[in-house]
Amino acid sequence: MPEQARATVAIRRRAATRTPTKRALPARRVKGRWSADAQRLLGLLNALGSTIFRQLLWHKASELDLTYAQSQVLFYVAEHPGGHMGDVARAFGVTLPAVTQIVDRLEKKQFVTRGDDPADRRVYVLAVTPQGKTLADELETMRLGSLDQVLGRMSAHDRRRVIKGLEALVDAAVEMPPKARRRGAAGRGNNG
Repeated sequence: MPEQARATVAIRRRAATRTPTKRALPARRVKGRWSADAQRLLGLLNALGSTIFRQLLWHKASELDLTYAQSQVLFYVAEHPGGHMGDVARAFGVTLPAVTQIVDRLEKKQFVTRGDDPADRRVYVLAVTPQGKTLADELETMRLGSLDQVLGRMSAHDRRRVIKGLEALVDAAVEMPPKARRRGAAGRGNNG
């Protein structure tokens, strides 16, 4: 094999082991159903989400046997004290049984409590424990510190472009047509 070809193969192998870039992410085709942009964005968001959680929080989370989903629910409950289980389910677009399972585990680890709502006995009110608040604050500090480091490796222009692009993405997602919103909420608990 010529030396240039060997170098190309070595570069491709190294690229495959790094955080996915445009060339390293395979674009899966599902019978032409989704645009290449949608597939690319999903791949990037998945890579970013798993990279941030694994690299930034993995050590602390693994000490506590805390999953990504559990950490996200912990953050939500810390930011929305007194919220209901149904509020958490709606916020993450998951079913009430899925949230119940996560809250059960967080409660067992003594990070959240579940209490009766005096206004409606059918629903539970969620709150973080002092231990849960400390953990949420610690994890948030780690996330923000690490994101600051990542952003520090980018130019000011690129940082503004990323933030502007993500704001546009969130705005577009929030403006989802009502029909799609109803479809996504089918089968989810109301307020539980």
